[in-house]
Amino acid sequence: MLYEVAIAAEIFGVDRSELSPTGEWYDLVVGTADGAPHPWLEHLPTVSYAEIADVDIVVVPSSDDLDDNPDPVLLDALSVAHGRGIRIASLCTGAFLLAAAGLLDGRAATTHWMHAAELRQRYPRIDVRPGVLYVDDGDVLTSAGKTAALDLCVHLVRRDLGAAAAAGIARQLVVPAHRRGGQAQFIAPPAEPRGSDGLAPTLDWARARLDQPLTVRDLAEHATLSTRQLARRMHAEHEVSPLDWLHRQRIARAQELLERTDASIDQIAGNCGMGTAATLRRHFHRALGVTPTAYRTAFRSA
Repeated sequence: MLYEVAIAAEIFGVDRSELSPTGEWYDLVVGTADGAPHPWLEHLPTVSYAEIADVDIVVVPSSDDLDDNPDPVLLDALSVAHGRGIRIASLCTGAFLLAAAGLLDGRAATTHWMHAAELRQRYPRIDVRPGVLYVDDGDVLTSAGKTAALDLCVHLVRRDLGAAAAAGIARQLVVPAHRRGGQAQFIAPPAEPRGSDGLAPTLDWARARLDQPLTVRDLAEHATLSTRQLARRMHAEHEVSPLDWLHRQRIARAQELLERTDASIDQIAGNCGMGTAATLRRHFHRALGVTPTAYRTAFRSA
């Protein structure tokens, strides 16, 4: 995956010693199976997998083939490096390689939100956290998807060389030195099935009335079910409780209004059934990890 490799090369492979309080920067070395130069990074020095245990930090980029059997030599090399106290960082789906090497067992970790469920299913001993941009667990670090790799790499600079160096490289790359929130703000609201089957008519009815103080009892009465029957049906058809579904719809409506309108936070709170701006801010931040204002700044359509 060229994007994440390029991020690591940009952060660690370009001499920015003028930003460092020690006047030093990183020396980037590429690891390949046999030590032969990689065609993407031919200008950089190369070592074999067996030699990566001699560095200070190992950065494992992402892979587009999660079903591929990892190279056992690489897995052994990662285990040896970790045993020597070398920090190991994965970018995006690189977490699957760390998991295969056993380095994430009993730890918190993250990966791209599209693959978080698969990581949890394959490796149940990992505390998978799909909502964050990266996880720093001391000697093992993992990043979420795509540009979150940049967040983790800048974080490593902050750890090694201080906040001023991290802020300096962020300014050069024209990115925030530290982004607020997590992956949740970038996950598109799930598409809901519509039609005449199941609970779809009731859910369509509720979506059209999100500005009203709807309750679970209101949904149950429209569906001519008891609240208990509604809960069972919602779990079977949508794998969510009626209250959680209603809450998600209100947050999704708020996201849409923040992106597409100039309505005030108070107006949006009323239009999505949150009542007050304070209530919207509290629930929005809890769900997405950012404030409505920060979300609008990041995603407002031109």
